[in-house]
Amino acid sequence: MVRTGLDILLAEHISELKGCRVGIVANQASVTSDLIHVSDALSAAGVTIGALFGPEHGIRGDVADGEPIEDTIDERLGVPAFSLYGKIRVPTPESLQLIDIMLVDLQDVGARFYTFLYTMANVMEACGKHEVPVWVLDRPNPISGLNADGAMLESEFSSFIGKYPIPMRHALTIGELSQLFKSKFGVQCDLKVIRMHGWSRWMWFDNTGLPWVLPSPNMPSVDTATVYPGMCLIEGTNVSEGRGTVRPFEMFGSPWINPQDVKETLLEYELPGVMFREAYFTPNASKFQGQRCAGLQLHVTDRNVFRAPLTGVAVVCALQKLYPDKFEFRPPSSDGRYFFDLLCGTAKVREAVEQGDLPWQIAAKWESDLDSYRETVAGVLLY
Repeated sequence: MVRTGLDILLAEHISELKGCRVGIVANQASVTSDLIHVSDALSAAGVTIGALFGPEHGIRGDVADGEPIEDTIDERLGVPAFSLYGKIRVPTPESLQLIDIMLVDLQDVGARFYTFLYTMANVMEACGKHEVPVWVLDRPNPISGLNADGAMLESEFSSFIGKYPIPMRHALTIGELSQLFKSKFGVQCDLKVIRMHGWSRWMWFDNTGLPWVLPSPNMPSVDTATVYPGMCLIEGTNVSEGRGTVRPFEMFGSPWINPQDVKETLLEYELPGVMFREAYFTPNASKFQGQRCAGLQLHVTDRNVFRAPLTGVAVVCALQKLYPDKFEFRPPSSDGRYFFDLLCGTAKVREAVEQGDLPWQIAAKWESDLDSYRETVAGVLLY
């Protein structure tokens, strides 16, 4: 079994925390290999916890996506629990006065637009300014540490779902990302990464022997994480990405889609490692709540050749081709930027879709950036 950074911390580094007031950035997935929450495990080991800090969805993972969270007092430990996903998304100077060291223990899912990455970056920046050391407790990339893929983020599309020039599927662990943020993107702090033991880059989460705990409400399984770096793009359109069903991101649809037509078009694209099945669903939340939708479910047949970003783009291309009068990208926000573009990290994908480019043509334009990215991250790989 893989031993996470938290497991290694408890076994080998706990004495270094004695006498320190510890802050913890964590949520419900921040558990040991035997499912003890990081805060409970450290408290039981005699570590003084000064404060907790929660990312999107909260420390206990009970808040819906995008919903702001207020500061509170943790009901288990009786210590302040500060929100890093509210009006303020960085630790305040006052909160940092309560701690001597900050631990970050968050389960990433391998996609650039997962907000936990930028919560970590904000924590690193704030702690650096106030001379609080940061320890990142490393965890597996659940979709392996291979096959970086997708469009690269351009600086004008920086947001809280993508701050730095990395691809849609980044192929790094959260510990490696912290080192990348510091060494290449100017996020300065006193950083220490507690490495995992036994993890290799080829491993998917179900190869680790670790129990899967939902890192966010719409990430129920490794299957979801597998498709997420591409199918999350559907969020930027007027089609349901399956939120409000038991298979978010694995299904997409709307009341006006003809599944057979979309399936035939997708089969023409000859996408690797995936099959499609007609699917009908009625979301209980988000888009088309309470309405019957028709669409497709993705069935990944070979996850080592499956390309989630390519597949997500292909779905959008098919919908644009078949339903030019009904399919739409969500309108720009007040700053003029499309949400779809923020997910892609560029306007080029949307523009190519609108002008009728094929998915493989769009993906071919990513290759030189991906080659450069692989060279950039070579120096931060830990495994």
